[in-house]
Amino acid sequence: MDLQGVRASYSNYLKTREISTEPRGLYTPINYIMNLGGKHIRATFLLLAYGLFQNEISDIAQQSAYAVELFHNFSLVHDDIMDEANTRRGKPSVHSQYGVNSGILSGDAMLILVYEELLKIKDANKRLKILSLFTQTAKEVCEGQQYDIDFESREDVSIEDYLLMIKLKTAVLLACSLQVGAILGGASDDDAQKLYDFGVNIGISFQVQDDLLDTYGEQARVGKMIGGDIQQKKKTILYLTTLQHMEAGSENFKDLYNSDLDIEKKLPQVRAMMDNCQIQEKMNTLKQLYLDKALVSLHGVNSQNKAGLRELEALANFIVSRVQ
Repeated sequence: MDLQGVRASYSNYLKTREISTEPRGLYTPINYIMNLGGKHIRATFLLLAYGLFQNEISDIAQQSAYAVELFHNFSLVHDDIMDEANTRRGKPSVHSQYGVNSGILSGDAMLILVYEELLKIKDANKRLKILSLFTQTAKEVCEGQQYDIDFESREDVSIEDYLLMIKLKTAVLLACSLQVGAILGGASDDDAQKLYDFGVNIGISFQVQDDLLDTYGEQARVGKMIGGDIQQKKKTILYLTTLQHMEAGSENFKDLYNSDLDIEKKLPQVRAMMDNCQIQEKMNTLKQLYLDKALVSLHGVNSQNKAGLRELEALANFIVSRVQ
């Protein structure tokens, strides 16, 4: 169950999950977002974690991987509506393609389908653990999204505030995916917790890279408009760190960042001021800090599948240095 095999296995499984029931207006947008591409990182982590303790991927592991991807994509559908984002993975977002009402309702249905999938877990003890973990995770993701919204109108957001927000909004779902895979695979509570901790720190590092790509990435590779965070005046880790390290001109930077200047003119000016504070270098250092923390947890996992542990480490290194 190497990385390539896991990805191929999940991709093949995904093809079997086309929803063909009525009403089509509810389920067509779900099929659309679930087949829009993406790296399926959460499903891959879940299946790799499962493989640390089992030799073959089971049906319930695939179903649970599908469930976490359903939840992730549900959150994207609603996030895109709130952010008024018209593209996702280089194609029209769900609400752009089918309308806002369909985006809201189909997103709601996706969340319900997640629980329908998890309820298929036959082992009562594992089912209870996973439903409890997932419910807590779902609540935390919503809390993270609310913090993200709140930060847009707050002037006192700290770097610590932001790191908490991305932990809740992004990292806990990655951590949940790993812990679900571990629980299904029969891991000890200690090993399942270490994989959760690994996921939290990888998730934070992943989001720092995502913020970097939003400002410094190439649109053709990233699959969405570059500068979207700046256009929405989001107080990202790049913005907050720039303010922290500016010796002078912080008010000018704030005025520019919060202006309604067209993004084509605004983005290069914001980048130039960030470059003066060596923001890309500082973000790379921060990413590495959380990656190192993650790998300490991973190296403490007691699994006979040493190749599987190496696959998880390689995937962690990849996602925090990706260019898309």
